[in-house]
Amino acid sequence: MTDSPQAHLPPTAPGSAQRVLLLGATGTIGRATAQALRAAGHEVVCLLRSRQGVRSLSGDPSLAASLHGAQMRWGDPTDPASLRRDGFAGTPFDAVVSCMASRTGAPQDAWRIDYQAHDDALAAAKEAGVRHFVLLSALCVQKPKLAFQQAKLAFEKRLIASGLTYSIVRPTAFFKSLSGQLERVKKGKPFLVFGDGMRTACKPISDADLGQFIAACLDNPDCHNRILPIGGPGPAITPRQQGEFLFQLLGQPARFKSVPVGLLDAIIALLGLAGTVFPAAASKAELARIGRYYATESMLVWDAQALRYDADATPSYGNQTLFDAYTAWAQGASAPERGDHAVF
Repeated sequence: MTDSPQAHLPPTAPGSAQRVLLLGATGTIGRATAQALRAAGHEVVCLLRSRQGVRSLSGDPSLAASLHGAQMRWGDPTDPASLRRDGFAGTPFDAVVSCMASRTGAPQDAWRIDYQAHDDALAAAKEAGVRHFVLLSALCVQKPKLAFQQAKLAFEKRLIASGLTYSIVRPTAFFKSLSGQLERVKKGKPFLVFGDGMRTACKPISDADLGQFIAACLDNPDCHNRILPIGGPGPAITPRQQGEFLFQLLGQPARFKSVPVGLLDAIIALLGLAGTVFPAAASKAELARIGRYYATESMLVWDAQALRYDADATPSYGNQTLFDAYTAWAQGASAPERGDHAVF
């Protein structure tokens, strides 16, 4: 069943230790989830790509620190044979936690990772006797207009029908997606907004808070067999409010530059036309569609009856706000890697 989105589900006291196979452990949310699982006393096994994992661990001290205490297994989580041989490896697990996601959101990549790789993992989990599957999804699937949203939603339906206990976590915006304009503002450039910057809002959640929420799904029965929208603490904030805070934080006068949504529409149309001849242009057109989606849709719970986004119905969790993170980054803390889904 799905949950009432108004429900706020704090974690219960930790239960018995479980043996967990973690997929997508090298991403920023995967790292935070690994730490949270270990802190909760669970035994964590991470399946890492053999061609990249060793080099990543040796060359990235922060990754090695995040996965400290977890067992590393080397293979390919998108290959069903490797998943069974190298991941499950004939050993028992209580739960699978997946933080895997397509890097670009392009259709081919989305259906390969967000749907097929997860469907293969679900089949392997059932064969291995796993009881609980925790999935990191995304809040935007509630209004699916893009290939990656359709792929995520298709697997959610497969998971719900699987017979396993499931927890589907749908977070709002991530801090890393909203961190890119700090350097612009530091350099004296205007803060970019679509329209007046008030059209959309979100309740961004930090990696650490989200990781703790995901880990808590194992022990909290109120999180079982539910779809769980989740945002960070505090009220919903608009892009304009984000910019105003940054300017005030840096002691600069507020300067905004408005980007018309119509410009994105024109770019999408041109790339779509070119994409009928050049596949690379078709991929760029999809990325432009993703950009337009986030420029025009709030990352809040959608009220289908009232046809509006509802900040009050979007649960809040955690301790760190985006403005806390802005303050830390401005004071020299390392901002997260933004990856392929950065807004700016």
